[in-house]
Amino acid sequence: MATLQDQLRGLVYSTEHGDICPDCRQPQADCACAEQAEQARIAALDGIVRIRRETSGRKGKGVTTVSGIPLPAAELKTLAKALKQRCGTGGAVKAGVIEIQGDHREALKAELESRGYTVKLAGG
Repeated sequence: MATLQDQLRGLVYSTEHGDICPDCRQPQADCACAEQAEQARIAALDGIVRIRRETSGRKGKGVTTVSGIPLPAAELKTLAKALKQRCGTGGAVKAGVIEIQGDHREALKAELESRGYTVKLAGG
């Protein structure tokens, strides 16, 4: 992690290349930082999809979170859309975790198992 001084001293724009990535110092068109981060996220997974119900930080409103799905971001959004339609509710994808509004653990477990994933219900 770069210090604040390193971040402030770095080049952020070049008239020759345009915007510069602050991490790898390459032009934005050639930057592969996002792809490498996505590959690292997928490689760190153990192949088990975990479904849990959470209420913390949501003013008592419950959401069902689905984590551990080994898919790239674009395919993860497509899967999230299908799961939201299956449950008939809203949701979002945040940092590789699918959030579905309400308690839909059993429906999500059945749907993901039919798609060939190993699923565990985590938490209480």
